[in-house]
Amino acid sequence: MQIGVVFPQSELGGDAGAVRAYATQVEAFGFGHILVYDHVLGADPAHHAPWRGPYDVDTTFHEPFVLFGYVAALTSLELVTGIVIVAQRQTALVAKQAAEVDLLTGGRFRLGIGIGWNPVEYEALGQDFSSRGRRADEQIPLLRRLWTERAVTFAGEFDRITAAGLAPPPRQRPIPIWVGGSSDPAYRRAGRLGDGWFPQMPPGDRLDEARSVVEAAAPGAGRDPATIGMEGRVSWTSAGGTDRLVHHVGRWDAAGATHVSINTMGAGLASVDDHLRVLGESASALGLGA
Repeated sequence: MQIGVVFPQSELGGDAGAVRAYATQVEAFGFGHILVYDHVLGADPAHHAPWRGPYDVDTTFHEPFVLFGYVAALTSLELVTGIVIVAQRQTALVAKQAAEVDLLTGGRFRLGIGIGWNPVEYEALGQDFSSRGRRADEQIPLLRRLWTERAVTFAGEFDRITAAGLAPPPRQRPIPIWVGGSSDPAYRRAGRLGDGWFPQMPPGDRLDEARSVVEAAAPGAGRDPATIGMEGRVSWTSAGGTDRLVHHVGRWDAAGATHVSINTMGAGLASVDDHLRVLGESASALGLGA
């Protein structure tokens, strides 16, 4: 099971030096990948009251593809979007940006995709919030065609391409697409179309129920459920410390996860040095880099 980290998007601000320190040090600790969340815009709660979203206009988010171009020059880590909100973005542009990241990393890239929850963001990007699930279903196979075919002709409900392609192609042909979400439609999407998925719950009955939906959807699409990866997430807390973290990483391993990410956001850590201190202690407790 590969162990990586969740980039603390909302807690590093706009400090490029902190990004560099974080990326280079987590690789030195022995982690295998960095997973990055995505939001293009945040809503102003004063205008959109009552606002119940977990992020708003003051929450910092680096743009994943641009960030990965920078990190690719600093480390040999696998880079993972967990997730890019694909249905609010132009499909051909996502294919181009992902191909570039894959080239710059030497094929160490996973494109995690999802459909998001924020209609304010969809409006600003000129996309329809209500049809985002159908759009993602159309986008995933189209992305794979753009990464593997010299020229693509396609006419769908949302995208139209006439004898056009991208160059240079990615190293991975196609780039792995992993699916995020916390609903049965998302789980079915993962089973039908995903190379892997990101559960939004810990091991237990709810994970077993979600995985059964993923696995039931795969055969109908001619796919073997055993080939679909699964990435868990474990959040570090000051109350539980590394003992709790190691325990929950072990639970994901026992549950059959292929990957797990350590999340330090929301734990009251004030600086990049604090995040790195915790991750260093976690890496030692997990036996990474030994």
